[in-house]
Amino acid sequence: MANTIELAKKFVPMLDEVYKLSSLTSKLDGNPDLVQAGANANEMIIPKLTMQGLGNYSRNGGYVSGDVTMTNETVKCNFDRARMFTVDYMDNLETAGIAFGRLASEFVRTKVVPELDAFRFAKYCGITGISKISAGATLADGAAVVAALRAGTNKMDEDEVPFEDRHLFITPTLHGMIQDMDTTKSREVLARFADVTLVPQTRFYTAITQYDGSTAGQTAGGYVKDATNGLDVNFMIIHRPAVIQFEKHVAPKIITPEQNQNADAYKFGYRNVGIADAYENKVSGIYLHHKAKPAG
Repeated sequence: MANTIELAKKFVPMLDEVYKLSSLTSKLDGNPDLVQAGANANEMIIPKLTMQGLGNYSRNGGYVSGDVTMTNETVKCNFDRARMFTVDYMDNLETAGIAFGRLASEFVRTKVVPELDAFRFAKYCGITGISKISAGATLADGAAVVAALRAGTNKMDEDEVPFEDRHLFITPTLHGMIQDMDTTKSREVLARFADVTLVPQTRFYTAITQYDGSTAGQTAGGYVKDATNGLDVNFMIIHRPAVIQFEKHVAPKIITPEQNQNADAYKFGYRNVGIADAYENKVSGIYLHHKAKPAG
């Protein structure tokens, strides 16, 4: 057991660091102090505050009574993915532990994080009531990108979405078009956001298909763009308080050869359970601009 603990101490912090450096959506993670565990393993309880507006003041009767209600809304986790790998003891010994360490870090960096980002963006795109363009469009140059961003920020302004904590997620290609303009107008539109995050198109779709890892044709696991409903996203503006994004359970599991009853090998298991959703009264805090579906 001591060896297992030492191995976990060595590799688990590395996994945490890889996620924070590589994830493009981790900045949207909510405050875990605001969330309680639900009655079931795949649930979380999120506090929700509602109140009444102003009424007329009476010089005789004084204030109109009002109600403030704090309710706990139960939401179900919608991301629950896992995988188990085996590394032969001799392979790891001969490489001085590099095989196991590289497996753990590379798996999180190249497989877990891209899928988690793609899943979150796709979920936010599919939420009913968010703001978005009426039809898909391709942005041909920097001026078109700036105009589209201005339309997005104007929509949020009109919907009274707070200016602070708005995050822009945009493809590198479109961001490059803006930078190439190098004008006051292009700099001003980017200044409207708390930060700008470049998202590769491979993580930026309105819908994805997640492979189950066991069915024929899906054994590779991971995700692909949804062939029927998936569209390329140009950019998204997300007001951080609008989204419900939490990691409820991230569990790297290390089984040593001594504990492995089936082989003289290390086993590395990884499971990630979380949620990507939005508060129903804050959907205007998400703005989507996407391409049209290709003809044919």
